[in-house]
Amino acid sequence: MTQKQSKLFSCGLELASFVASSDLLTSSCKLISDLYAETHSGQNLFWKIDSESGLTIIAFGSTQNHVQYDLLHSIDKDDNPFKFICSKPNPNVSLNRSVFSLFNECRTQLDQLKSESEINLEKPVIVTGHAVGGSIASLFTLLLLEKMDPEKKHKRPLCITFGSPLLGDQKLQQALSQSSYLNSCFLHVISLKDPCLASPISDDYRSFGIFLFCSDHGSACFENPDSILKIQKGTSQLNQGLQIHDYEHIVWNLNHKAICKEPGVIPNSIPHSDEFKACISLQFWALGFPQLQQAINLENLMKELHVTLDKKKRFIPNKKLDNMKINMAYLEWYKKVSKEKGIGYYDCSKMQYDEPDHHVINFRKQLNLYWEQMVEEVEKQPQKEGAAFRTRWLYAGTNYRRMVEPLDIACYYKEGGRDYIKQGRSEHYKLLEKWMESDKKEPGSNELENRQNVRSILTLDSCFWAHVEEALISSQKLKAVASNATEKQEAVNSLDKFEKYVYGLLKKYAVSPEIFLEKSSFMRWWKEYYTIKGGASHDSELASFMKNRANYKKYEDGAYDFR
Repeated sequence: MTQKQSKLFSCGLELASFVASSDLLTSSCKLISDLYAETHSGQNLFWKIDSESGLTIIAFGSTQNHVQYDLLHSIDKDDNPFKFICSKPNPNVSLNRSVFSLFNECRTQLDQLKSESEINLEKPVIVTGHAVGGSIASLFTLLLLEKMDPEKKHKRPLCITFGSPLLGDQKLQQALSQSSYLNSCFLHVISLKDPCLASPISDDYRSFGIFLFCSDHGSACFENPDSILKIQKGTSQLNQGLQIHDYEHIVWNLNHKAICKEPGVIPNSIPHSDEFKACISLQFWALGFPQLQQAINLENLMKELHVTLDKKKRFIPNKKLDNMKINMAYLEWYKKVSKEKGIGYYDCSKMQYDEPDHHVINFRKQLNLYWEQMVEEVEKQPQKEGAAFRTRWLYAGTNYRRMVEPLDIACYYKEGGRDYIKQGRSEHYKLLEKWMESDKKEPGSNELENRQNVRSILTLDSCFWAHVEEALISSQKLKAVASNATEKQEAVNSLDKFEKYVYGLLKKYAVSPEIFLEKSSFMRWWKEYYTIKGGASHDSELASFMKNRANYKKYEDGAYDFR
């Protein structure tokens, strides 16, 4: 039975109508118009704040009327005000050189503006601007987003630009689109007659946020960067600019049409068999530019939109979380049953004795796939959001790593692997461990709590069994006649280090008592090593503990006092 394909549709017309019918565009336009009515002699960048209506609006303006589409590909990392939106796979973004230069000229003043008491993010804030002022408004909005503090119940600012040129490259678009809360903060209003569409636009530029294209006939919203670029290129035809008062008229006209809707006749050319294609066609038709639809190959655009949507299908952590909890519950059961066999779940999975040992492979693979995707998604997130994301999922990720990585280690050494930590360990485990260590509230860091719950804890170091396997290999080297003196000395040093490592974990009650099960790999190592070191004559902290089997029970009861 084939899986039913989900239907696609576009809400561009409905969204455009909703935005046009609100007072946000009108209020923004009015403040920009008031701003330009004032005198700003000798100032390349200026702004005005209105907080009288309980809604704070900040309007930006500039004497710089147009920009060259020249990208600044590398911003100084130490002085990058937008590094919080960057991520590991996307460490830098490119911005329009002239816009960023203007922004940087007024950096100190803008930082002060961001900190002013008038801009209270606990209340709605709109940042707006026309033309280059709109580009600065976008950058200032990013500054405000960096300022947001969830604990203070801050509201996201909304940026509304009018006739603003494209600001950055694909890296900027990707950095913002990875976070829905960032991308949805930007609304760009552009008339199809605006000269910003007439400027030569490099393919290096990409849009972000939502674009409200409008004409004398109507309006439609678009979000896909490829379709937005095609629309802009397909409508470049005029050379003279639109002033802010032109946008005031356009906004009034859109508002009037949205509120006083007139019945229209939908042309027969609109396809009816494909709902998604019909929606896109209606958006072009609503703009009243039939030549626009002809200039843009609709079939190719539809293919691009489908590809983009496929790529945009995000990994949603909560979507499969319940299944992952079931898988983890199965492994908890498996761990308990293995302990009852006197061998432990690490060795059971390695030796594959019974049917449950084979089933555990599938559960391990499903959990690994989920968490690999999770870590990859976190790495893509802007730094600030990624940090919050990591904190939110820290406990679950740590519990998974401590439960499942030993199973990966068992599989690795069963297949003849060596030096798991350096050669076989997955990157997502390293990152999960790194994030845990950087958190002040890492699970398992409380020694008293570990002592009280030692019967049920998972060994805190998820690579413990890799150290055991390497210790077994070192013991074999000591016993081997063919081993040279250098190899034997390296093995001795390695085993001395391993002894101290194990005893250190025991003192913190950070290792599961199942390592003392008679058939476990750890006990096998200890018996071999104890014999190699001369039995009762071997004197070390670990040896003193291990010689008395009654200590194992005391440890399991949390009653052994290490001195």
